[in-house]
Amino acid sequence: MFPKKSFSFCNRVVSTIHASLGVILASLSVQNWSCPVCPVASLSSPFQLVFITLQMQTLAVTLAYMIYDLMCYFFGPGHFNIDNDIHHLVSIIGIAAGLSNGTCRSELVAALCVTEISGPFLHTRELLKELGYKDTDLNLLDDISFTVIFSIARMGVGPYITYITLSADNPLLIKITATAVGVDQRKKMIQRNQTHCQRRV
Repeated sequence: MFPKKSFSFCNRVVSTIHASLGVILASLSVQNWSCPVCPVASLSSPFQLVFITLQMQTLAVTLAYMIYDLMCYFFGPGHFNIDNDIHHLVSIIGIAAGLSNGTCRSELVAALCVTEISGPFLHTRELLKELGYKDTDLNLLDDISFTVIFSIARMGVGPYITYITLSADNPLLIKITATAVGVDQRKKMIQRNQTHCQRRV
């Protein structure tokens, strides 16, 4: 795609496209904005057919991306990271289980939206650095936007979705993967805050 750019740059472009597309599809599949996670642990009904189709498409796109990104971590130059590999494997298992089981699509799509909504800002920050815009107002604006959105999504909304998923009548595998992803996201949030503080120092 960009022959003169690094492997990481090209991969982040793909990740940015997926994050943006994932959030858009997730938003379109919400049945009721007064309760975006509803209906929880629900099976299909004729009335929900349009929304369920959108949810299935959203999860299928994300599942394909997760498999692609996992392969990049395995075979990409200098990208192997055991934490990211485990995160991707858990996410793949959770999404595949939700798709095959036919329940908890609302919870999965909500979790997808929360985890990906800060993605474009994260990847854009790294893209701007490689494009030579590291110490610019544009980079600062992107950095602030990422920090605010990431904190609200992961600290506020994320734990709530995990609680909803665990308290609903979902299969045990879904609850286990929801817990694992929730713990992983908290770990990533702490690591990013530590990295951010070190950069400021």
